[in-house]
Amino acid sequence: MTRGAASADANLGVAPVRDGFRFDEAALARWMAEHVDGFAGPMTVMQFKGGQSNPTYKLSTPGRAYVLRRKPPGDLARGAHAVDREARVLTALGGAGFPVAHVHGLCTDDAVIGSWFYVMEMVEGRIFWNAALPEVSASERPAYFAAMNATLAQLHRIDPQAAGLGDYGRSGNYFARQISRWTKSYLADTDAGRDPGMDELIDWLPTAIPDSDETTIVHGDFRCDNLIFHPTRPRVIAVLDWELSTLGHPLADFAYHAMMYRMPPDIVAGLGDVTPADLNIPGEAEYTAQYCANTGRDGIPDYDFYIAFNFFRMAAIFHGIKGRVIRGSAASAHSAARVEQYPRLVGLAVAAAEACR
Repeated sequence: MTRGAASADANLGVAPVRDGFRFDEAALARWMAEHVDGFAGPMTVMQFKGGQSNPTYKLSTPGRAYVLRRKPPGDLARGAHAVDREARVLTALGGAGFPVAHVHGLCTDDAVIGSWFYVMEMVEGRIFWNAALPEVSASERPAYFAAMNATLAQLHRIDPQAAGLGDYGRSGNYFARQISRWTKSYLADTDAGRDPGMDELIDWLPTAIPDSDETTIVHGDFRCDNLIFHPTRPRVIAVLDWELSTLGHPLADFAYHAMMYRMPPDIVAGLGDVTPADLNIPGEAEYTAQYCANTGRDGIPDYDFYIAFNFFRMAAIFHGIKGRVIRGSAASAHSAARVEQYPRLVGLAVAAAEACR
């Protein structure tokens, strides 16, 4: 099996709706007819294989296809699975000229399908599950990396107030708030248990926060497999999965993306086991310099802290997936496989923290 093939097989495409995630399709069709311009049935519903948190479905009609994202059924943590926030940021960023799918409508009536949901356009293009981009020729790879870099820089240059997102999150003290948030999430999920490495990180991170502070719109999960590229050209045509988006520090967002250079590919799309020059892709330092040029920065002081913070945050997310698997509420068919990687991810987080002390 090729590098990244397992991840692609687990995430790519659709399958029949899984047990526990079915809903009244006739009720949805009635809602679509009333709220989505141009909708005409009959409609078939399939579930996307990927998606760790919010169940995602493909809605097919004779004329076009749509994507539905909903809150999962069952008891939910307060503030989690906020599909209304996803719909809001997609609508605002689309209006600002940023590449996202068009939102057709948001439903906050649980009576329709059992939980809140929104419907957006189905964007056709390419998703790369392997950050090494084996599907792309070596000569073309720099252009694809440049497109990813420029797209994230474009997001960070958008004025939240001008885009109508001035209240999309709190300004300032991003790292203190995020560390506190993920610490509370980790401690509250007693089903998933405790880990000495996570406890160590929770003690150290608040003491190492850099003095500099900035606020922009941040995606929170910007990586190659959350991007749809043009079918034939090195251009990002839609950024997906905005569940973790908020107002935050742009360097946290960039470092999360650049973490691919240190991430083993069997955890998430990563380059941790390759030499970038061998693939004709920019190395971590060059890629960071590109982002600085795209955003008008002279450099990124405290870069190692931003990397360490992001490994911790991802470990906390995987801890949450572990809890959902134990409770039987995980949306993705491959969540259990992700849980097996949790201890390795904690180890990577601890190693990154030790490297910058």
